[in-house]
Amino acid sequence: MRPALFVRGDLDGFFGLFIDNLLQLMLIAVLCTQACSLPRELVTGRILPAAAISILAGNLFYAWQARRLMARSGRDDATALPYGINTPSLLAYVIFIMAPIYRQTHDATLAWRAGLAACVGSGLIETAGAFAGDWLRRHTPRAALLSALAGIAIAFISMEFVFQIYARPAVAVVPMMLILAAYAGRLRLPLGVPGGLLAVLIGAGVAWISRALGATWFVPAAQGPASLALHLPSTAFGDALALLSSPLAWQYASIIVPMGLFNVVGSLQNLESAEAAGDRYETRPSLLANGIGSLIAAFLGSPFPTTIYIGHPGWKAMGARAGYSALNGIVIALVCMTGGVDLVLRLVPLEAMLGILVWIGIIITAQAFTQVPARHALAVAIGLVPALAAWGLTMVEKALGAAGASLYTHVDKFGAGLYIRGVISLSQGFLLTSMILSSVLVFIVEHQFLRAAGWMLAGAVLSMVGLIHACELTAGGVRTKLSWAAAPDFAAVYALVAGLLVAFHLMSSRRSGDAP
Repeated sequence: MRPALFVRGDLDGFFGLFIDNLLQLMLIAVLCTQACSLPRELVTGRILPAAAISILAGNLFYAWQARRLMARSGRDDATALPYGINTPSLLAYVIFIMAPIYRQTHDATLAWRAGLAACVGSGLIETAGAFAGDWLRRHTPRAALLSALAGIAIAFISMEFVFQIYARPAVAVVPMMLILAAYAGRLRLPLGVPGGLLAVLIGAGVAWISRALGATWFVPAAQGPASLALHLPSTAFGDALALLSSPLAWQYASIIVPMGLFNVVGSLQNLESAEAAGDRYETRPSLLANGIGSLIAAFLGSPFPTTIYIGHPGWKAMGARAGYSALNGIVIALVCMTGGVDLVLRLVPLEAMLGILVWIGIIITAQAFTQVPARHALAVAIGLVPALAAWGLTMVEKALGAAGASLYTHVDKFGAGLYIRGVISLSQGFLLTSMILSSVLVFIVEHQFLRAAGWMLAGAVLSMVGLIHACELTAGGVRTKLSWAAAPDFAAVYALVAGLLVAFHLMSSRRSGDAP
């Protein structure tokens, strides 16, 4: 079977993935220059072209993988895994590694090299995860994988962008509702125009007309002039490895290791999401390509790891197949290597694009409930809570920062109105905590108490080494605390609950007449 290189749904899928990738590139351009004071020529001339090559390589691989699945299965509806910059790692590396180093040393090159070292560490962890991922996938309930993913989707995608949409309703609400109508209602628009394209055109049209009339209060004003120039990637192998043997890089292991592990877990969850939507991809090559993509980024000069994206069911529902992934990689490479990010922002307001991301967030959340047995819906629901705690913590920190304060100085002023220390504890390692709580509840529902006890013991171990619940407050924010006995109180209570579940197993066995 020779599936078509490009189908109509690939155009819609391309717009969705391109916008998602473009958002990450915009974050890179803004945060690197503002938070880390990196020179503009370093960002546009080294970081963005390197990120583009890593995105291109991954997109081409996942497009080939989807075509291979279609050829082997005899189907023509396989959708490539979406792929791009890892947003949590991007934010973590800028805010908690690169920016603090710059503030301490005022050396932009050193901050950049520290980010490259962190990206190398993440790439190595992701590559190692390719060889252990299948085991983890076989022994983890689907509800646990999908609920953690849904928590990210509803909190960090849908809610974040809905707020931005309703802050600029004139330019953003109509495109969002058009996208929801086109995709949720499966409407065919006149002349076969893709819903995503029409939504972006309407938003851009409203913005340009309003600006022409001088109504800059109505929509954001356009940025300054953008200059186009050719920026080809160059090797940064020495820069990426320069700090790996330095204590400066290793003191941030408490950030690098959890983010690398979360990237592996997140990729596994996205593979589970793709399988639930009908496309089963092999775990090892999928994760291996992910890790290699991060290493390519680091060795060419980008401090930001890549990952398999949330949203496969959303793109599949749009009708996207393999072509959207390849087209996205090619266009992103052209945009980055010509300095076109600023130009795109001048032509299309960001708010006009956000409806596509809201659609992706809500369909991921809906899938978590519909693609598991009805009795496991409780497990999905409890798995959402840690992600909501993590999102709530970011809101608190943003509010305090806007008021010129910090959590470090005001943590004891919250009182009983908001148990902020509980929010902080639950947010640390929230992906792993979500999987643990959801898995335990699945096995309790199924009366498999020993397996539930095993997951609680895993929570005790992760608490002891600091991968969940352990943190320390610093002037720079909340930081993960990796050390032995990092969160002994949580380790003790998790072990106690594990013992209780073993007792339930013994009671259940005796009642059924089976030997324990």
